Parts: sequence; structure tokens; C-alpha cells
Amino acid sequence: MKIAVPTRDNMVDNHFGHCDHYTIYTIEEGRVAESSTLPSPQGCGCKSNIASVLQQMGVTVMLAGSMGKGAKNKLEAHNIRVIRGCSGVVESVVEGFLKGFVFDSGVGCVAHECHEH
Repeated sequence: MKIAVPTRDNMVDNHFGHCDHYTIYTIEEGRVAESSTLPSPQGCGCKSNIASVLQQMGVTVMLAGSMGKGAKNKLEAHNIRVIRGCSGVVESVVEGFLKGFVFDSGVGCVAHECHEH
């Protein structure tokens, strides 16, 4: 399994589409086997090609702070499960997810800089 986390300064970035980069974790036998980073395209997540890039990399889970409905739908259309409401140090959030402590908040971004959704 591969998990992607929108990241800024080693913390989960609260706005998926405006993060500095994505931290990608490869999970083997329930543990982090390796991590890498992927620069974030500039602009809205729902209008970029980030969903297809992450899918090609094998990402199946996105642990995010907040994101708009368009970005969530686009990720899910690329078979990436979206977990919103994450916050804190990226590695700790991933560890919490692997232990079963991280769940989707059900709350999306309703007012942000991306328009025409």
C-alpha cells in the first residue's frame, strides 16, 4: 500500500491543493518501509493532474487536512481513498492511520481560493 499526505514543514497541510509537497509512504506488513516526496503542482487539486500521478505511483490512500469536493471526487475517481480531518506531524498521522486511529471527518473545504467547482 502507498499513502500520500499533503505536507508543509513536516506537518499535514490543511489545504490539499496548496501544499508544498506530498509525502509518499510505502507500507509493507503494516509498517512504513520507505518514504519519498513529490512536489505539489501549483493551483487547485481538482484541476491539476495530481490524482493521476498519484494513482500511477500506486497511491491508494490520501490522508489530508481539508479539501474541496472536486478534489475529493477526482482522487476517488482514481481509486484513492480520501481521509479528511488529519492534522499534526505527518509521520505520526500515518502511524495513527496504520493503528486504526484515523478516520475521515466527513468535513470538506467549502470556502477556499479555488473557484468554479
